[in-house]
Amino acid sequence: MTRVLVVDDERAMADAMAEHLVGEGATTSVATSGEEASSVLADSDFDVIVTDLNMRGGSGVALCERVVKNRPDVPVIVVTAFGSLETAVAAMRAGAFDFITKPFDMVELAIAVDRAAQHKLLREEVKRLRRAVEESRTFEELVGQSASIKEVYALVDRIADSDATVLVTGETGTGKELAARALHRRSRRHDKPMVAVNCAAVPATLLESELFGHVRGAFTDAKADRKGLFIQADGGTLFLDEIGEMPLEMQTKLLRALEVRAVRPVGGREEVPFDVRLIAATHRDLVASIESGAFREDLYYRIHVVELPMPPLRSRGTDILLLAQTFLERLARHQGKPVQRISSAVAELLLAYPWPGNVRELRNCIERAVALARFDELGIDDLPAHVREYRSSHVLLAASDPSELVPLAEVERRYIERVMQTVNGNKRQAAQVLGLDRATLYRKLERWSRGGKA
Repeated sequence: MTRVLVVDDERAMADAMAEHLVGEGATTSVATSGEEASSVLADSDFDVIVTDLNMRGGSGVALCERVVKNRPDVPVIVVTAFGSLETAVAAMRAGAFDFITKPFDMVELAIAVDRAAQHKLLREEVKRLRRAVEESRTFEELVGQSASIKEVYALVDRIADSDATVLVTGETGTGKELAARALHRRSRRHDKPMVAVNCAAVPATLLESELFGHVRGAFTDAKADRKGLFIQADGGTLFLDEIGEMPLEMQTKLLRALEVRAVRPVGGREEVPFDVRLIAATHRDLVASIESGAFREDLYYRIHVVELPMPPLRSRGTDILLLAQTFLERLARHQGKPVQRISSAVAELLLAYPWPGNVRELRNCIERAVALARFDELGIDDLPAHVREYRSSHVLLAASDPSELVPLAEVERRYIERVMQTVNGNKRQAAQVLGLDRATLYRKLERWSRGGKA
């Protein structure tokens, strides 16, 4: 409930404003002079102050200056007579948050108060999150305090000391490798190596040699024996990122290696035992890949002992601001920029944007903003255009203007995106809601992620 102090030397006007704001759900106090307002402020806390500009016994500008000096976190809205623009500008220079001109509609007043209250809340949230950055270091690079990321922390703690194979799932950019590294660092294998490979980044012809190693002369460029990643990670952790991109032939060889706990280097005759904890990750729905024949079902059950789902950024609430502040501090130090914080207007835009690229996209956004920043606070102009100009994906079905209507394919795309947001990215659940088989849903999402049409 918003707490508002209304200041006006005309008692009837002050009472009228206060009465309307109470009807809008606020709690109010009334003062009829700047001195009385200062006395009330000394004993009570408020979210917003509404003050007349021209009062007997002290101006609203003077009150505004005192509030900005002593209570800079409380936004002040000044009420000025029509034609007193210069005085209103003076009040803004004194630190007023906003002004409205007499005569005004009470609805206009309520809107201004609500906007000021939201501004105060965002400023407080930004300050809190700056303090929280240091308090959220317990999971190394994983940062967040939302319920969904706390579930990740809890599961990491429960399975860290187990040798069970873990499948980290989630959309691209959600921090799957960071979760894997947190698992390794909290395990009893933490003093041994963690070796990572992106299965999508290594050509299929080289992946076997990369994982299992090779002996001299196994192929043209094999001029010496080379240990594969399984052996390099011996005693520690092997992280197979994007395992859903692994060719079927290689999946067969990986399955056998996991079953016998040994690898045979390319061109070699003897198998070499290994002791690793395997963590795999994928952004794909592997069940749908099994149905389409792109992934082996037996390998899926071998790696899907414990699933660690990473939530999409859009479901993590104010973690967006916590992550943004974390990135800002790191990048500002790296770039030697004086920027220290994000403005409340920027915070509002960051919270509204859906972040289809998740944490990775947010980091890139903040990196760009820090590079462009000219002051100690990130402003709206520092953000990429697509974040500044984002509008909700709601589909307008009752439009009377044909130009506001969209093609059926676009309606489908927006509706599927909305369902995906509602179920926090769970493709299986989304497919059930939509009445689609998972393979069809997956193909549509893949096509749209590449910029294609439905």
